[in-house]
Amino acid sequence: MATYKIDASHSDILFKVKHLMITTVTGHFKSFDATLTANADDFSDAEVTFTADINSVETKSEQRDTHLKSDDFFNAEKFPELKFVSTSFSKDGNGYNLKGNLTIRDITKPIELHADYNGTMVDPWGQTKVGFEAEGVIKRKEFGLGWDAVTEAGGIVVSDDVKLQLNIQFVKQ
Repeated sequence: MATYKIDASHSDILFKVKHLMITTVTGHFKSFDATLTANADDFSDAEVTFTADINSVETKSEQRDTHLKSDDFFNAEKFPELKFVSTSFSKDGNGYNLKGNLTIRDITKPIELHADYNGTMVDPWGQTKVGFEAEGVIKRKEFGLGWDAVTEAGGIVVSDDVKLQLNIQFVKQ
């Protein structure tokens, strides 16, 4: 069994949310950890665990970041960690289908991500690295991120759909 740890300096954990339904706001987590284990060379039996520190959320707006950490959204004080544990990682023709359980706040729901394997490379220091990109969509309200506001004209301020984009490099241990 091969074990890989995330190379945080070469990885991004991003989320995108529509604001006023006319623009997209991008955020990311600065502090996170992940492990991938697999027996198969093609990663078809891979198991993935991932955690992110909610207090590390960043969206280029200190006021918005503070709001995201409040009970309106993540409630970082009570629920300081987001967690994902895979249940399957299978080839689907154009890449992989990554299924697992995502926990935000105290709510765990199954999610599905499409993942692309970008290859394996040995870096100049002799470390074996593998790269993946994964994406999917979750409904934030299903995870207790239920804050809502409506504009004077009746428009939605923040969409329920949250796009996830993961650009991950793992280092073989």
